[in-house]
Amino acid sequence: MDNELAYGHLIQFVKSDVSSAKSATTTTFETALVFNAIVFGIEIAAFTLLRPYFKAVYEPRTVTPVDNERVKPFQTGLLTWPITLFQEDYEDIKRVNGLDAYFFVRFLRVMVRVLVPIWFITWVVILPVTSVNNGISGNTGLSRFTFGNIELDQKERYAAFVILVWLSTLWIFWNIRHEMTHFINVRQLHLIDPVHSRSAQANTILVSGIPSKYLSEKALTQLYSRFPGGVKKIWINRDLKELPGIYDRRLAACGKLESAENSLLATAAKLRAQALKKQGDNSTDPVESADQAERNLTLAEQLVPRAKRPTHRLPVSFMPFSLPFIGQEVDTIDWCRNEIATTTALLRKSNEADHPTQSYPPLNSAFITFNQQIAAHMAYGSLAHHAPYHMADRYLEVSPEDVLWGNLGMNPYEIRIRTAISYALTAVLIIFWAIPVAFVGVISNIEGLCVQEKWLAWLCTIPPVVLGIIQGILPPVLLAVLMMLLPIVLRLFARFEGIPTRTGLELSLMTRYFIFQVIHSFLVVTLSSGIMAALPGILQNPSAVANLLATYLPQASTFFLTYIILQGLTVCAGGFLGYVQLILYYFGPRTVAWGTLFPGITLLTVITLGYSIISPIINGLSVLAFFLFYLLYKYLFLYQYTQTSTTDTGGLFYPKAMQHVFVGLYVQQICLCALFFLARDENNNASAVPEGILTVVLICLTAGFQIVINASYDPLISALPLTIADKTHRSEGSTEAEPVRKSDEKRRDTIDSAIDPSTSQPTMQRKGTDSSPDGEEVDAYFDDVHFLTFDGTVDYGFTQPALARPQRIVWIPEDTLGLGKEEVAANEGSGVLATTAGVTMDAKGHVAVHAPPVDLNKF
Repeated sequence: MDNELAYGHLIQFVKSDVSSAKSATTTTFETALVFNAIVFGIEIAAFTLLRPYFKAVYEPRTVTPVDNERVKPFQTGLLTWPITLFQEDYEDIKRVNGLDAYFFVRFLRVMVRVLVPIWFITWVVILPVTSVNNGISGNTGLSRFTFGNIELDQKERYAAFVILVWLSTLWIFWNIRHEMTHFINVRQLHLIDPVHSRSAQANTILVSGIPSKYLSEKALTQLYSRFPGGVKKIWINRDLKELPGIYDRRLAACGKLESAENSLLATAAKLRAQALKKQGDNSTDPVESADQAERNLTLAEQLVPRAKRPTHRLPVSFMPFSLPFIGQEVDTIDWCRNEIATTTALLRKSNEADHPTQSYPPLNSAFITFNQQIAAHMAYGSLAHHAPYHMADRYLEVSPEDVLWGNLGMNPYEIRIRTAISYALTAVLIIFWAIPVAFVGVISNIEGLCVQEKWLAWLCTIPPVVLGIIQGILPPVLLAVLMMLLPIVLRLFARFEGIPTRTGLELSLMTRYFIFQVIHSFLVVTLSSGIMAALPGILQNPSAVANLLATYLPQASTFFLTYIILQGLTVCAGGFLGYVQLILYYFGPRTVAWGTLFPGITLLTVITLGYSIISPIINGLSVLAFFLFYLLYKYLFLYQYTQTSTTDTGGLFYPKAMQHVFVGLYVQQICLCALFFLARDENNNASAVPEGILTVVLICLTAGFQIVINASYDPLISALPLTIADKTHRSEGSTEAEPVRKSDEKRRDTIDSAIDPSTSQPTMQRKGTDSSPDGEEVDAYFDDVHFLTFDGTVDYGFTQPALARPQRIVWIPEDTLGLGKEEVAANEGSGVLATTAGVTMDAKGHVAVHAPPVDLNKF
């Protein structure tokens, strides 16, 4: 009896009218469409009006002082910029920002090409099939155009769905093969490009898990000299103990000091302008009218009171970072100068040791640079050692800027244990993350929660417009906020497993983040929204569960319709407008994190393919979204973003994106197959078994096609074929070895070069010096003497930064008050390198950059 009462209470709790429990309500969709269209219009209008006046924000690549990064201006009319942007050749992105950016934009372009015919055919066929002379009682609005609107006695209409899913899948197959062929051709041309093939990145491999027997330059040279051209240089990585931490402290202090100095100059300009305004134009200069006691003060002390100088708080001893109102408050400029001088002294002391190899033992990894590019690829693909896991982890196309130096000394077994733990933690996070994401899905179907219980009765009294906002706008926003937190955690997991490069970390993050997105942003939301709508009927008539699920699961598409509208309109227009850069007037180099950017786009692909047949309204919206994103990122990668060539993978994210397309196909086919087998006729018998069987065959065909594609193209993704090796740049040992030896003779005994301690140290003339107030010269490149090559240039190679890089020069603007030059002198007097070269500040505190930083090529 108690069980019957509890069951009846549960039915009453979720009972609602079928027509009011729809996930696919016209009100929700229309509200989201109108709201996002208004936001889109406002943002695009603001961008149109502001773009010509803020070149440093919207076209920084056209005004950058770095010559090799500058591009031609975006010349167009005020209102014709969309047409001009559409006509721009996206192939130029290869030259401007590399293959990773090019293939990302190409993926957006390809998705438009793929979806346009699918959109046209499904709207011509599926919309009439589901709505004309057919329909489930109570289905209105968008629900009329879904798979679930087929009447029980209209089973022959299911044939249209199975025919179209076969046609669309075959069309996508052709596109995948076409794109993989294009990718291989472009990547191989990139590998043999003369500029790339002669770079250290193209000729170097990273080998880890090296046993002690081979952990010397002599042994590794003998081992790898069997490859064409032989070995050019070997860097054995070492455990530098506390040095990397000291180096990071100095780098952070330089950045903080630079910001504080700019803030000081801006404050001085502001106070000076206020003082002149108060005293009038005919009054004496406030600085010149100071008494003799004040004349003994520095210019900074005269212009800016101590209370208005930049300050910050030091972290409490047990915390790695500072908090507001907690910890000792210090003068930022004074503290940074002392911190830089202290850390520089510690780093130089370690470099001046007589026998540094005794203090810093070797790690089990090394960078090996070959004289020929093909040798690096052959070494990468060869089995180097006869024991398990020894020298088994090899990495190709590695650049010094891409290395995660803290992950170079892990034991091979430790790496595999860490990898297992990392993915186990990822799985746990996936499971528990379902709770907040499922809650978002429930909100998207809040009408289904209208019940007769008092504590939820107020949900039924919400005005339709407000309800539409809650269901159509709030869930996508909440989901976006949740997804912003994920990359931080997942990137930590990837780093924990021991990945030694930043690009490798992003590739790993792309896979993890995509899995998260598909499970939580698609599957959980679909099931929670669709099942919630079907639950009242299931509880009242459990035997009808199959029919109810077949009816209501397709109606869960409204959430994704609103999500795509949000992404395609509001997010895309917000990308053009650039709120953050505009507010901060930020004009520095901007980059992207591929590990999070690509999965966000491939998720839209999975969502679109998943619903393209069972709810084809989504196809038109997705075409619009992908087209707008194509225009957006074409613009960003041509005129705003700066992706360095040293962190470019040569397009390796693109094959992963193609694998994500396969996931979309599987989702589409499995969902449609399940709906076919769940479909019932008026006698509650299965009514679409033949269609379900054909879909199973299609799933098998898709799996077979994926296997063939992977087997065909995977070996070509990374390796350089012998058939085109003759087109690469060659650095023959006979021509390159002698300059290298001359360079080594000029270097003193450093950890990475392993020169015999008896080698005499060079006496070198100082370069890049500045005069300090007392007439003494400050050596701007003291540390570079160890890495000076035979032609006078500096080559750090793959030396760890803590041993190689000098102090980053603090960049201070030259202002109208002369404070900038005085601050440079004050910094040099404290042992801190600084300069005003290439940057000025006017009387209003506005900064203008005329040249790149003097040490740009070092950092």
